[in-house]
Amino acid sequence: MNIRLLGSAAVACAALLSPVVAGAQAAAFPAKPLRIIVPFTPGGPADAVARPIAQGLTERWGQQVIVDYRAGAGGSIGAEMLAKSPPDGYTMMVTTPGIVAVYPALSGKAPFDTVRDFAGVTNAVTTANVLIVHPSLPAKSVKDLIQIARSRPGELAYASAGNGSASHLGTEVFKTIAKVNLVHVPYKGAAPGVTDLMGGHVQMMIIGLAVGLPPARAGKVRALGVSSLKRSPAAPEIPTLHESGLPGYEVVNWMGIIVPSKTPRDIVARLSAEIRAVIQAPEARERFLKQGLEPAGNTPEDFDAYIRSEIDKWSRVVKRAGIKPD
Repeated sequence: MNIRLLGSAAVACAALLSPVVAGAQAAAFPAKPLRIIVPFTPGGPADAVARPIAQGLTERWGQQVIVDYRAGAGGSIGAEMLAKSPPDGYTMMVTTPGIVAVYPALSGKAPFDTVRDFAGVTNAVTTANVLIVHPSLPAKSVKDLIQIARSRPGELAYASAGNGSASHLGTEVFKTIAKVNLVHVPYKGAAPGVTDLMGGHVQMMIIGLAVGLPPARAGKVRALGVSSLKRSPAAPEIPTLHESGLPGYEVVNWMGIIVPSKTPRDIVARLSAEIRAVIQAPEARERFLKQGLEPAGNTPEDFDAYIRSEIDKWSRVVKRAGIKPD
């Protein structure tokens, strides 16, 4: 008996069977309830993304998908939990650029490594920010605002939702492209910043459409531009910063789904296809758009590449602006 020949045959057989086994695993998935970690408090934008996805997957699969809130430390508590979860596809997380790109650059000691520990499933939604100013500021356009800021260097104050927040970094990009000097006033969240802007204590703010549009439409602040390259379906009447004198300006928020990095690729692919089907369904699209969220959806490979580009982009912004953690 040729033992070496038998061994080679066994290896060859295993190689032939491995795709079959992997396919069987994907076909059997999911065989038990799943969970989506939301690394923020209930009621926020991430919750508005997680709940429709959880409901849609539950209906499609007949397995309950639980939304699990793990807020704290800028989303890093939930991210650390995901990194330590079994890589079997049963635990996902809603993430943002603030968690996977900004927080590691800002802290320098994140309890996870985005590229090493996570795999992208799909980018679920994107949402533009809106530049709003107090009505007392005689700026009717972005060009007006830039002219005023250049004539009064270091006098205009802008609010943000906190040090290192999307509103903070978005305004730092604005400052760089517009070549203006503004004073940063960080708040503990978007709401108090908008409140002080309406009260005239600060002059401007770049904040998510869902937060900035209501006071703008109520006449309490003035909306000058949105931060996406194309006008937002939620506010088509507002021009983009790109078309208003800041060519190339694009700072959009996004929320996507990630899993532990060693999750089998066939399961990642299935999760991606199913979630994309959920978010592109007519009812879900309408629900998202009403909240200023644009359904996205891309492949795991494209989402991984996009996350890496966001890490590079925001690391450079943090370094250039000299932003330090609180």
